[in-house]
Amino acid sequence: MNGWRTAAACQEVDPDLFFPVGAGSPALAQAEEAKKVCRRCPVREECLRSAMAQPHPPAGVWGGLTEAERSALRRRSRRTAEGRR
Repeated sequence: MNGWRTAAACQEVDPDLFFPVGAGSPALAQAEEAKKVCRRCPVREECLRSAMAQPHPPAGVWGGLTEAERSALRRRSRRTAEGRR
């Protein structure tokens, strides 16, 4: 287990909060609640870096971003990197 995980704010919360099901209002509200936990987390950046380093994006909210938000960040990062070549 990664050392940063022991300091994560999500350790104090039901893990299901970070895995909303669906795309409707209840799931969006749940994701926002999870992000509130992430905003106060001392290891948020490490969590996000870990999620972004995975070959297949993990489901759920990691580092304060949903799977879709992390995918968009990954695409923007690739475009930026390609523009530097």
